[in-house]
Amino acid sequence: MNSLFSRNQFLVKEHVGILKAANSYDILDLQSQQPLLECREPNLGFFTKMFRFTKYKTQTPFDIEVRDAGQSLVLRLKRGVSIFRSTVQVLDGNDVLLGRFRQRLLSLGGKLDLLDTNDQVVCTVQGKLTSFEYKFMRNDVQIALVTKQWMGLGKELFTSADNYVINIEPTVASTDDVRRLVLAAALCIDMVFAE
Repeated sequence: MNSLFSRNQFLVKEHVGILKAANSYDILDLQSQQPLLECREPNLGFFTKMFRFTKYKTQTPFDIEVRDAGQSLVLRLKRGVSIFRSTVQVLDGNDVLLGRFRQRLLSLGGKLDLLDTNDQVVCTVQGKLTSFEYKFMRNDVQIALVTKQWMGLGKELFTSADNYVINIEPTVASTDDVRRLVLAAALCIDMVFAE
C-alpha cells in the first residue's frame, strides 16, 4: 500500500469550472496544502457528458482515476448507471477489487455501507441531515469523519465545487485497507449525495 494512505488528515479540493462535466479533485496534505494525489475522470463518454448537465447528473456512470505525484495509478472508482441506489467499486492501481460502497435506500442524510470483496459490511458511513458531515462507524466506533470546509460566500453561491476534510482516527492501523476506502468514500459522497 502507498505510504500516502498512512496519513490521518487530507483535504479534498474539487476543481471549479464553467460547464464542467468531468469530475476533478486534488487531494492535499491538510497542514501544508501540498498536493498528494490527483483524481480525474479522463474517459468521459459523449452521452454521459450531456446527462451531467441535467437533473440526472447523480445517476450517470463514472470512472475516476486517483494518481500519485509520479502519475502512478493508486485507486480507481467505478460506477455504472444508477437508478435507485449507487454501488461504487473501489479498485487498487492494478485493478484488483478492494471493496464497494452501496447506498442505502430511504436514509435521512445519506448512508453508505462499505463492503469488502465478499460483500460483507466492513463499516457504515452515516450522514447528517442538518450538515455535511459523514461518520465512518466500525463496530459502533468512529474510525473516520468527512466534513465540508467552508469556501467563502462567492464560491458557495455560484459553484457546485466543494472542499472536504478527511480525518482518520489514529487508532486505525496504517496498513488497514479501510484507509484507502475512506479516501475513496469522500469522492463517492460528493458524487452520490452532494452534486
